[in-house]
Amino acid sequence: MKKTLTTAIASIMLITANTEGAGRSNPLIEPSKAPYGAVAFDKAIPADYEAAVMAGLESHRREIAAITDNTEPPTFANTIAALDRSGSQLGQAVLALSNLEAALGDTVLMNIMTKVTPLLSEHEANQLLNEKLWQRVKSVYDQRDQLTDLTPEQKRLLSETYLSFAENGANLKGKDRERYRQLNSELSDLTVLFGQNVANDMKNPDRRLWVTADRLGGLPESIKEAARTEAAEVLAAEGKTDDGSLYLFTVYFPSLSPFLKYADDRELREELYRKNASRNLGGEFDNTQVLKDIANIRLEIANLLGKETFADYHLTRTMAQNPEKVMEFLEQLREAYSEPAKAELAEIETFAQQTEGPNFKLMPWDYSYWSDKLKNERYAFNDEDMKPYFELENTIKGVFGLATKLYGYTFKPNKSIPVYHPDVMAYEVYDADNKLLGLLYADFFYRPGKSPGAWMTSFRDETKNDKGEREMPFISIVCNFSKPVGGQEVLLTPYEVETFLHEFGHALHGLSAQATYSTLSGTNVYHDFVELFSQFNENYLPEQEFLDGFARHYKTGKKMPKELLDKFVRSQQFGAAYACMRQLGFGYLDMAYHTIKTPLRASEDIEVFEAKAQDPVRMFEAVEGTMSSPSFGHIFSGGYAAGYYGYKWSEALDADAFAAFKEKGIFDKETAKKFQKMLQAGGTVAPMELYLTFRGKEPSVDAMMRRDGIKK
Repeated sequence: MKKTLTTAIASIMLITANTEGAGRSNPLIEPSKAPYGAVAFDKAIPADYEAAVMAGLESHRREIAAITDNTEPPTFANTIAALDRSGSQLGQAVLALSNLEAALGDTVLMNIMTKVTPLLSEHEANQLLNEKLWQRVKSVYDQRDQLTDLTPEQKRLLSETYLSFAENGANLKGKDRERYRQLNSELSDLTVLFGQNVANDMKNPDRRLWVTADRLGGLPESIKEAARTEAAEVLAAEGKTDDGSLYLFTVYFPSLSPFLKYADDRELREELYRKNASRNLGGEFDNTQVLKDIANIRLEIANLLGKETFADYHLTRTMAQNPEKVMEFLEQLREAYSEPAKAELAEIETFAQQTEGPNFKLMPWDYSYWSDKLKNERYAFNDEDMKPYFELENTIKGVFGLATKLYGYTFKPNKSIPVYHPDVMAYEVYDADNKLLGLLYADFFYRPGKSPGAWMTSFRDETKNDKGEREMPFISIVCNFSKPVGGQEVLLTPYEVETFLHEFGHALHGLSAQATYSTLSGTNVYHDFVELFSQFNENYLPEQEFLDGFARHYKTGKKMPKELLDKFVRSQQFGAAYACMRQLGFGYLDMAYHTIKTPLRASEDIEVFEAKAQDPVRMFEAVEGTMSSPSFGHIFSGGYAAGYYGYKWSEALDADAFAAFKEKGIFDKETAKKFQKMLQAGGTVAPMELYLTFRGKEPSVDAMMRRDGIKK
């Protein structure tokens, strides 16, 4: 999942003022005439996004002033609720701009984002450090024991609002307050710069691997066709002659992953691996100093707020609560998974030596290739064998159908809803009572400039207006699937289907929301809880009962054979220990950067820092000239600073939650209804309280370890 900019700004809606220009109104400012008030992407030009943000800033300033200038005594209604309602005009302008910047990779939008980011950061700081506003919030909070008429959701909003101010410098005075303001502004600029450097370096010609036909051994025909099409498009765009002899592979996942898995040419695998693993390390888009500055600023902010490290500061409002608990959890997994992972790698290396000779040493660029071959020999299973059953249109119906079977939701495409790119499809989403829940935008295909990976975000979060009427959310899922080649069907790998299920789980979290206040709506929950709902969906991928509903061979129409699925299920545990250790490596690295107690020096060797941080969970020796830190967007430009552990934390939750379904049936209505209540609740209830109500007990790692074959 991806949330853009700050959580304080990223959950709010649309603005209403006029843009400059001779006789032209701004479609992002005027009330939208699109169905359901959807964002008028079809009418907007890049300048409209900047004008919309600027108008939204002014609107929000007026709303804040109305709260602070109120001569009535502070109350929940005129201060806390009013604050939650404020900024709705600004929020959707920010979401529209930031989401399109990531999805389109448009240079003009990037420049606009760079221009408005310091203004947004300053605006947020002005709000959080507004003494009059803080005193009103504090006054209501201090009366909380006497406010017996508040609902549980209102009590939680009051508590969360108070903490958001207290943890963001409201109690600071004088020079400390001004320093905090300055640091936040600098941090905002740096995180945007880091993310843009990552996106720009992905497009860097140095990240391309040009290959001739004689070196394509081992690659499936579909991958070769995609690489040939990519080469033709790039050569045409650059005005170069194309004689049809070259194939282009890049560091984008749909190209990188199959190349490392299938290409027989070890030299080329190493070359592409190094191109990917050295991203943002030196050159025009170098992030090494940027990430040091980000880590150091976060440390200084934490110190200003009385915390020893950024992790101590950031983890206060999480399920884990503190870095000690996080490291205890990561260590528990390290102890359980490290020996099985070493055994997996030793077995793969021994298997490879049968072909390569006794002196062959397994390297990172060999892992996918040889593990896939061993898996094929052991289980006679290959990801490519499943692709014919995962034609995209059928898979969309199947994944959407999961929500139908569990919650009664239905999805209706609506081509009259404006979209920001021709690849995007918009859907109306209805609940079991045929009431409109919200809109879903699906942006599936890779295109140059698009940010790597996959994510869910929103263009408007669910809330209820002052009349108690639900304002539906506009939710978006973005992926990087390979585009159809020559009119052929799009066939997804099992991994891509898993990714789709994952992001769709986040989308259901946003669409299902039934909160009164946007601050607590949908995915606005603690970051180590939010991945439960996405990762829970992944459990359905190996389930025959689920696949039988849609997984048909794109040519014959036959269901996926039970024998093939059985091979897939048996192969699922293969490599699970290594995969866990790889995730732990990212988690350890994240915690290393965010538990520093002294600033990183300008001369600090980040390659050495990263190697030391990951030593406890390292499966391969560090490869000189490569590292993940400079392109680690999750923690340096995303929302996962001191929070990457949340993926494994949520994985333990999702395995435990799915175990409840396995006990009664994977589509059991009663269990689904309980799970749906968690989806609907958002952040209105503390996560552990929600989970205890659903499961009847606290989660453990046992179900995850059994699923991975680590524990019997």
